[in-house]
Amino acid sequence: MTYRVVGLDPTPYVHLYGLADAELAHHRARRVIVEEAPGTPDRASLRDLEPGAVALLVHHVHQPAHTPFHASHAIYLREGATAARTVEARLPLALRRRLLSLRGFDRDGMLVEADVVEGRQADALIVRMLGDARIDALHVHFARPGCFAARIERA
Repeated sequence: MTYRVVGLDPTPYVHLYGLADAELAHHRARRVIVEEAPGTPDRASLRDLEPGAVALLVHHVHQPAHTPFHASHAIYLREGATAARTVEARLPLALRRRLLSLRGFDRDGMLVEADVVEGRQADALIVRMLGDARIDALHVHFARPGCFAARIERA
């Protein structure tokens, strides 16, 4: 089974680009200058940002379903991002180099299965979880901070 890793669509956050820090705070957001790499993964490009890059730390609802699993967390997004990246049949390096939490949700937004795996060893688990017909898609989180990383779908 093949899969695709889908980055976050930055469209809902474009209105934050260029806002003053005080205005960002009203939107539960902060501007961050990246100091070291790897360390600040951009959810749209699915890449770690380089030192000196400008990121927005924003509040993101990653599980919008009206279920007990409705959830949100802080994520980084490169300020100025205009499109989501999709990676076919493999995990991008920003995910491969981290400990991941994979959460399989059904079409109704209910959790079917979850596990934790080192990114470089995640392929077999991804394929197995997506082989479960009950699972609609996987939500990938960076396991240590708990924040949403990407969505994985069947290709």
